[in-house]
Amino acid sequence: MNSRHQVELNDGHFIPVLGFGTCVTEEFFKKKSMDSTKLAIDAGFCHIDCFHLYQNEEEIGQAIRSKIEDGTVKREDIFYTSKLWSTFRRPELVRASLENSLKKLGLDYVDLYLIHFPVSLKPGDELYPTDEHGKLILDTVDLCATWEAMEKCKDAGLAKSIGVSNFNRRQLEMILNKPGLKYKPVCNQVDETTPVLLDDPVLCTTAKKYKRTPALIALRYQLQCGVVVLAKSFNEEIKENTQVFDFQLTSEDMKILDSLDRNCQFFTALMFSEHPNFPFSDDY
Repeated sequence: MNSRHQVELNDGHFIPVLGFGTCVTEEFFKKKSMDSTKLAIDAGFCHIDCFHLYQNEEEIGQAIRSKIEDGTVKREDIFYTSKLWSTFRRPELVRASLENSLKKLGLDYVDLYLIHFPVSLKPGDELYPTDEHGKLILDTVDLCATWEAMEKCKDAGLAKSIGVSNFNRRQLEMILNKPGLKYKPVCNQVDETTPVLLDDPVLCTTAKKYKRTPALIALRYQLQCGVVVLAKSFNEEIKENTQVFDFQLTSEDMKILDSLDRNCQFFTALMFSEHPNFPFSDDY
């Protein structure tokens, strides 16, 4: 991995700035996610992002191990991110959840473990537990207590780094100001369900100028903003995404792309809106 293509986290570990997202929802795509992960590693991706909710950790683990076994990469070349789902937010469940993911993956540790969402749900086997009326069954768990359990996972060597996802400023400060804080979150990963912008005239004009695809321009823009980016694909476009390091946008073009800002929260997760820890009621 080229050192220019990774950034240092606040705990001294390094994260590749371009990652491969493996989010799938359909059963059909489970095997496809394994094949695409192999393609991604062959194309040069070494940052793989997945977790329990996607229900494809076994397939992703098989892909990673196969690429280690055939000599394409070593385990230390791979940066793997997993996440703690909301039904495992109680402190006594955190380590067991991570160990279950590691068992499915066939790995000894993850490079980054995140609290996926500040909202907690009723513990159990259901990903989205509901009552007889189909309403989500919420749970109340202290975010700081969950974070202390995350710290123990890092101390145990099960996770190299720990962080959060979809937290707002107030929730981040709650952890950062926690008495006895041992490790700060290394990141706040943000999920986005964005409108289709790849047909935007401004983006397409910029793509023509650089003789690149609109998707590559969008990725390059985010990298130059200092954002670690996750790209998802299930086909040969995977290899194309690694070309994001082959060019650079001018400051003038960066300003033009800044104008596409919609100034809104794309990922709303309104099904969790009744929970007291719902993050999007506050300003980020």
